[in-house]
Formats: sequence, structure tokens, C-alpha cells
Amino acid sequence: MTLHPLLVAGKVAHRAGFVFFGDGCRPTFASVRLLLDFYAAFSLSIESGISVGGVPKDTVYGLYRDGTELRAVYTSKPDVAKASKNRCNVIDPVIGLGNDLLYGGLGGPYSITTASALNGALVLRHELGHSIISVGEEYDGGYAYYGPNSSPNLTAPFKWSHWLNTTGDAPRHERAIMPLQAYPRTMLNHALLFQARFTFAGTYSRHLVRFSLSGLPLKDHLRVTLDDADIGWTPREDVVGVDRWHYDTHRPSRFNIWLGHDTDEKIAQLCSVEILEYGDEDEFDATLGIISDFPTFSLDKLTTYHSTNEQRLMRLTTQSEFRKPCLEGLWLSLLTRIDLIGALRFRRIEHSSHVIDELELVPLGKLRQNQRLLEGETYEITWRKGGMPFFPLVIQL
Repeated sequence: MTLHPLLVAGKVAHRAGFVFFGDGCRPTFASVRLLLDFYAAFSLSIESGISVGGVPKDTVYGLYRDGTELRAVYTSKPDVAKASKNRCNVIDPVIGLGNDLLYGGLGGPYSITTASALNGALVLRHELGHSIISVGEEYDGGYAYYGPNSSPNLTAPFKWSHWLNTTGDAPRHERAIMPLQAYPRTMLNHALLFQARFTFAGTYSRHLVRFSLSGLPLKDHLRVTLDDADIGWTPREDVVGVDRWHYDTHRPSRFNIWLGHDTDEKIAQLCSVEILEYGDEDEFDATLGIISDFPTFSLDKLTTYHSTNEQRLMRLTTQSEFRKPCLEGLWLSLLTRIDLIGALRFRRIEHSSHVIDELELVPLGKLRQNQRLLEGETYEITWRKGGMPFFPLVIQL
């Protein structure tokens, strides 16, 4: 366990110590950890929590939800957030933590998440991807697709051609289609079932049923059927409670949702539902970590192409790592914000014409201490004058 100071007022013996413990952490930002500083700032609000229905509470940053759906959380006071950021003398994205126990967040100059035990950290990783890397969405049903892992077509030059698992400058097209895409964000009730009709293409060998729910903590609260066959939905009873969660069901067309008799209609909500069809193993490679050309279907039914399938953080918040194109984008973005050279000192040796150069660097490459070395990560130091090399020695660290 490593203890990282966030807000230190004095010596441990003379202060009450509050520690935030991270559980089940994965290395989302592990490779760039040495480039990052973390701080915590606290401001007292008059009211508590995040409001719903688009009317902010009397809080410092006025965080609110548009409606009742557990999705985006906005700030009604961007000028206050900007002033707070300037006061802290921070040039990088600021994270807003809403005092709310349910799913929600937003990316941009002010990344927002909530105190949801299940989703808070997951959403934050995703939103920081938007804020730091400047990468768009990867999930289906969005509208902003851009960044190092996204392409509107398959024409050259291809952004991630150097990461492909296959030879050539362009990947093969992974065959998939989406016959159903809906974001009802509707409250469920006992009197009326939710039903979505669609037609399978009939030319694909596999399919996936994906939907997200909130306010439904028990299995008896809901029954989900596809062509009148129960798909066997079971909630994450261990931790999910009434919070939102995404469920995937792979199975060989009518999609119905029935509300159980003991379910609370005031909070039971269907957030999204999708059906995806895939070609067989020769037409669609679902291997973990494979980099190729995977279609994503927008809210307007337009197709964008991404470098990886499901195993990517910007598509599924339940994933913990950026794939190589996004990780590369993360590094390139951070390196435009910082200087790897901490100090450069020259010291002349007494009674000699020689000069000793002392170079202080951010400890990457072979300078990493107590961290796993990254393959191929090295410093290369060259000396130039007027843009031309003038010292024959090239140093690698």
C-alpha cells in the first residue's frame, strides 16, 4: 500500500488523519503516474447533494441532473469552477466530486463524477479520458467520435496502423451491425411493459443484448424477454442496489421488460437497450486486446470506426485500462503540458577547463524506481546548437 498526501496540515502526531482507501484498483494511469500530481480541495455548500430536473441546489458549483436519469451531471456555475481552478494555480483538468451516491458524470475542462461506491471511480476514469486525451465516445448511440482511436472512414493515413495486429496499413473491417438502439430513459410501471420491436438481419451468426437499468436491486423486480424467452437477467445484488449498471447477454425478436409487483415505480428506470449482431469468428475477431477496425453506430445511425472492440475504457466504464492508441494519446497529451527536465546545472571543475553537466529528469525509463519498467521506454539525450548536433555523444537512460 502506498500513501499519497492530498491535503496535509501538519505532523501526524498533531493531526487527525483521514485516509481514502482504493479497493480493486487497476492500472488505468499507472504508466504515467510519475507525470501526475493529485490534490484535494474542499468547499462548504449550503445544501447537500446533486439536484434533479435541471434546477440546481444551493451548492458551490451547482451540480445537477437534467432529469431523473442517471447519466450526465452538469455544473450550473462554470465561472465559479474556473475561478476555483485559477485559485489553485492548476493548468490541467479539474475533477468535480458530487455528493451523490448514484451514477453520473461528465467530461470536458471540468471532469465530474459522483460518490457512487459502484460507479464513481469507473465514471471518473472515462471522463478523464475525454478531458486529458481529447478523445470522444466509443460506445454506440453517441454523437462525438474523434481522437487517436477513431476514424470516420477507412481511408489512409490510418491513425492506428502502427498498432495493428495484422500486416498492412489498413485493418480488415470487422463485420457487425446494430438492429436495435434505444435510449428511453423511461420510468417503468406495472401497468405497461416496455417493448421494442426489431428485425434481425439473418446473416450474422452471433448477437449481444445490452441494456442498463437503475432502481432495480432484486431479481424479482424485473423480467427481461427476447422473443418471449426469458434471458435470465440477474442484478449485481452484491453492490449495485438502486444504482445504474450495464448488463450484457450473449445468446442465440421482440425485446420485452416486465416490472415485478413489488418494484418501486418511483425509481425503476430503463436507461438504454441495444442489440448487436456479429459475424462468425472469421468475420469478427472478439479476441481480448485485438486491434483492428470495429464499427460503432451513432445516435444518427452513422458508422464510425474504432481500434478495439469491447475491451476499451472509453466504450465501457467497467473496463479499467486504455488500449494502446488511447494510451499513446494520453502520453502525447501529457508531454505537451509538462517539461521532463527538472533542472540543468553546469559546474566547472576547479583548475580545469572541464564542465560537469547535471541533468535532473522526471524518473522515467531506467530511472523509474520501485515501478515496472515499460518496454521500449528510454530517454535519449542529444546536444544541439542552432538545431544541429554539436556533441558526438548520445546518451540513453
